Amino acid sequence: MLAAIIHGWVLAFGLIIPLGAQNVFVFNQGALQPKWTRSLPAVLTASVCDTLLIALAVTGVSLVVLQWVWLKWTLFGVGFFFLLYMGWSIWQSAPDPDSEKESAPLPPVKQITFALSVSLLNPHAILDTIGVIGTSSLQYTGIARWAFTISCILVSWVWFFCLSVVGRTLRTLDSGGRWFQWINRLSALIIWGVAAMIGQQLIVELGKHAGTMSW
Repeated sequence: MLAAIIHGWVLAFGLIIPLGAQNVFVFNQGALQPKWTRSLPAVLTASVCDTLLIALAVTGVSLVVLQWVWLKWTLFGVGFFFLLYMGWSIWQSAPDPDSEKESAPLPPVKQITFALSVSLLNPHAILDTIGVIGTSSLQYTGIARWAFTISCILVSWVWFFCLSVVGRTLRTLDSGGRWFQWINRLSALIIWGVAAMIGQQLIVELGKHAGTMSW
């Protein structure tokens, strides 16, 4: 069982550490909110979504669902457009250090909506969860599989809480807001980059399907 726990811990860290839309959003909310506790809607939503995805991957449910081609296309399409909008929103929220006007932090409902989108509308994250965590869990049974699953889930929760704390700490050190202005705009560019990859993948999927159609 110890081997399963260590395996889940290392595997989950390897998947979650790369800078993506989900990590960028949680970090930004930790930095943007006037108090760290106000970033909790984003942190908790991202953590719960990862818990759901990991559980579905381990049980094999998500793999069955994504066999439906129309659902996969819908996921790619909605994720593409929502990430474009989200990147624009974050770019617009970047504070201007030469202005006395503060940018308004996202309210809880919008935090939850955005966190849901970057967690559940990112096909790459979902496919990684299914392909890596779901597949890796097959080598364990019984209590060992539970230990592996819980270990992966705990990594997500710890990681998102730490990201928000780091974001808040950096914002505190950057009293003028100049660093955060660039961090915010870099975050928007990263999210647009993820959207571009999703758009490219959607085109590839459509091309494959069109090639198999008989006219």
